[in-house]
Amino acid sequence: MIKVGIVGGTGYTGVELLRILAVHPDVMVSCITSRSEAGMPVADMYPNLRGHYDLAFSEPDVKTLAACDLVFFATPHGVAMRMMPELMTAGTRVVDLSADFRLRDLDVWAEWYGMPHESAEWAEKAVYGLPEVVRDKIRAAQLVANPGCYPTAVQLGFLPLLESGLVDPSRLIADAKSGASGAGRQGKIGMLHGEVGESFKAYGASGHRHLPEIRQGLSQAAGVDVGVTFVPHLIPMVRESRRLSTRSSGTPLTLTASSRCLKTASGMSLSWT
Repeated sequence: MIKVGIVGGTGYTGVELLRILAVHPDVMVSCITSRSEAGMPVADMYPNLRGHYDLAFSEPDVKTLAACDLVFFATPHGVAMRMMPELMTAGTRVVDLSADFRLRDLDVWAEWYGMPHESAEWAEKAVYGLPEVVRDKIRAAQLVANPGCYPTAVQLGFLPLLESGLVDPSRLIADAKSGASGAGRQGKIGMLHGEVGESFKAYGASGHRHLPEIRQGLSQAAGVDVGVTFVPHLIPMVRESRRLSTRSSGTPLTLTASSRCLKTASGMSLSWT
């Protein structure tokens, strides 16, 4: 059995991870942390998990986590990078679901996330975990940086078209949509039903944290710096749903050509280094 620890189990990402792992035949979740809910049984917060987990949330402890075979971080940015050196030294494998290790340029990371990066060594060594592209590298990695939600949708939409030369990499447009859960579980006025219901609005049009991650992945695939216009939208749904329209303004692209390309790529035989 694979012994798993989860750091940050009370948000939407953490509970979704718990649901997935609950039915995995080869996984045993041995600890799940939450500073704010330490001592509370997991099933008390999430009754749908009753009978699956006989665990209580606990304070994060590096020694306890280092005893696991695999640790997931489902935390806000800035948490994983501070605990990573000790876990890496212990030989623990980690999947970071936050943004701490997604960007290679740490100056860019600091600009978008408002703090200096504290684990440059592991930021360089982390594998950016888009499995459709680098599945074998993920298998061998000690640290996997899980891609962001919008970057996953945008990259998987554009990669086949870029590799087939069907779009102009300097003129890409990504029109993306998300449900309210994309903003996390904290109470925010903009996420109230009265604000979101029967509404459809753009946000972050002047700049979104996922933009540099999108640029990084697409530029690596195209072999040149890409030009991307990325506009996310909030739609009146609870659970996140990424609906993406991708196109290149300027290069004619027929429906037949694009459909054939994307159908061929559905097996995801994509590659870039």
